[in-house]
Amino acid sequence: MKIALLGYGKMGKAIEAIAIDRGHSIVIKANADTDDYDITEADVAIDFSVPSSAFKNISKCLSNGVPVISGTTGWLQDYDKAVELCNANEGAFIYASNFSLGVNLFFELNRVLANLMKGQPQYQVSMEEIHHTQKLDAPSGTAITLAEGIIDNNSTFNNWTLEAPQEDQIQIEAKRIADVPGTHIINYDSEIDSIQISHTAHNRQGFALGAVIAAEWIVGKKGVFSMKNVLNIG
Repeated sequence: MKIALLGYGKMGKAIEAIAIDRGHSIVIKANADTDDYDITEADVAIDFSVPSSAFKNISKCLSNGVPVISGTTGWLQDYDKAVELCNANEGAFIYASNFSLGVNLFFELNRVLANLMKGQPQYQVSMEEIHHTQKLDAPSGTAITLAEGIIDNNSTFNNWTLEAPQEDQIQIEAKRIADVPGTHIINYDSEIDSIQISHTAHNRQGFALGAVIAAEWIVGKKGVFSMKNVLNIG
């Protein structure tokens, strides 16, 4: 499989190593200031760029019939446009806030717990996410996905906030610490006890492996998909 890497930072390099180890080749390595490449040389593109470049990269792929996987966060104001473009061009597209296989299982665990807790109003939920200091957006896309999973399965809450929460809000505390790949903690606290679930990434390999697996899965398909489709869960 010929892969285009749109975004060749630390994640791009981690994806490159895993893709080559799995027998694929990297035919394009592009950053935000790189425009002189032919995306049709690739069988699939993997976008781990920056928020200002993500939609442009995705559009270029979909307009040229190249399936695209995007793990860039902070650009979702244009997500519906990407879906429309994918459908109009009969393309293939996956966006995930996190491609780690473990995190996507954690998403499902989060939804199950939120559903169990919906009849327990004595618990206030809060979240903490910790990432490396180079991460540009806060809260993380993964944290937002987790918050949305709670909101969709527990009518007690209808929004999230980085500020002091109201009763119907989930507070997210975003921390930036050097060399932390990603930690997400969900707390349910009452006056008498606490329930906590967490996911801790030890390195970038899980994110990179999941992105390559998603790229392998999407080739030959048409439509807008998620990691739930890739992993056949939920």
